[in-house]
Amino acid sequence: MLKHRGFPGRMPGSDYQFVIRRANPRGITPLTRRERRSDRKAADRRVDTAFMRALWEAFGDQPFERGNLDAGRLSWLFGREVVAVDDPFDPADYEAMLVINEALARASFPDAFGD
Repeated sequence: MLKHRGFPGRMPGSDYQFVIRRANPRGITPLTRRERRSDRKAADRRVDTAFMRALWEAFGDQPFERGNLDAGRLSWLFGREVVAVDDPFDPADYEAMLVINEALARASFPDAFGD
């Protein structure tokens, strides 16, 4: 499992996790598309924005390996702002390649981009 050095481990000042420390010995947690509802807590929306900002600062528009990025946090963006590069895509593979859908990410999280 690739460890993304320099990537923030969590949202600053919170317990919201962005990365995992080690591979899960019982099996890899698969990425799944989680629906974001309009009634989500403001804190959850801030964490999504902070995570998208961290992804953009680390990878920009280039493909990146899932590695040690938290599956739960990625799943809130997966299938929309973060999409699979590989076809076929294995959602339970630490080496799966992903990329940010920049147009949709900018529309969904305008505060995540420092333009």
